[in-house]
Amino acid sequence: QVQLVESGGGLVQAGGSLRLSCAASGRTFSSYAMGWFRQAPGKEREFVAKISWSGGTRYYGISVKGRFTISRDNAKNTVYLQMNSLKPEDTAVYYCAASETIATFSSGSWGQGTQVTVSS
Repeated sequence: QVQLVESGGGLVQAGGSLRLSCAASGRTFSSYAMGWFRQAPGKEREFVAKISWSGGTRYYGISVKGRFTISRDNAKNTVYLQMNSLKPEDTAVYYCAASETIATFSSGSWGQGTQVTVSS
């Protein structure tokens, strides 16, 4: 399995931007679909975005579509989440995940998460 480390979280005002990064170990990163998920206190984990191994296919959760962009650099073993027009309801711990299939990440590898806090 691949090991994942997220970074880039922090405190930002509403309307601001952040870019999260997820660095992966292992030589097979380019064969994995990658995803971002988030979990706010007292809420269930929510799908944010996912991208195929080639980057050619991307999906977004309804609440972030049009504001967030997922991308990947297979040469750097890194996946990114550019977050624009942030809202207080985007506050959560953000996790990246790797999976052999873009269909589901439930049995994939997960990072430890990075906190994103959006102030109003």
